[in-house]
Amino acid sequence: MNKENQGGLFFLGLFVAVGLSVAGYYIGQTLYNAKVALNTAEVKGLAERRVSADRVNWTITHKVSGSSKSEIPSLYEEAEKHQQKIIALMKNNDFDDEEIQAGVLNYLHYEYRDENQKLVDESHTLTGTISVESKKVDQIAQVRGKVNKLIAQGIDIENGTPLFHFTKLNEIKPEMLSEATKNARIAANEFAKNAGVKVGGIRSAHQGNFFILDAGEEYGDSTKIEKDVRVVTTITFYLTE
Repeated sequence: MNKENQGGLFFLGLFVAVGLSVAGYYIGQTLYNAKVALNTAEVKGLAERRVSADRVNWTITHKVSGSSKSEIPSLYEEAEKHQQKIIALMKNNDFDDEEIQAGVLNYLHYEYRDENQKLVDESHTLTGTISVESKKVDQIAQVRGKVNKLIAQGIDIENGTPLFHFTKLNEIKPEMLSEATKNARIAANEFAKNAGVKVGGIRSAHQGNFFILDAGEEYGDSTKIEKDVRVVTTITFYLTE
């Protein structure tokens, strides 16, 4: 073999060696990246708060009834008196005009007939509602008791169940999310300790929904003043040796 051919083979071998070296580097780097990507732990972090409702919605229904159409004018007068008496009670217990909404009086007429379609009886009913929306949640129980006493005065009242709401979620969101993240890292550290590795940075994080429930309940969020606020975050951490 002449020198020219030998030189060509030398450079060919050199290029193949360099090519294999470069290819080996990229293959190795890919395997390393894949290994790092796989060395992760996905954990959940829970944060809870016990809070108090800051708004209440309460509806009182009152009605009057008569058996004759001729009674309708006096029924309206009686219904309006009842309405004013209930509103006066509210105002005497520190609720103001902005918190009290009186609805219109609804009129219902029923006729009762026998098998021959002869009118045997009838009823005329006026129904009114008074709605309260207020931040004075702690006063509702006492005032409801006073409203019930109006029944003894001959007023037909349906004392609705107050609905309590917590509206300041945005004020506690940042702190709760921070706590949920810390709790997720604690869980990741426990996993890493058992696996003989360490917890690194966050690869991804997903915020769950915030839930507001009546204290001690799994469902429902409106009948108790005390509430439980709960959020769960899902976080994936890198693990290092």
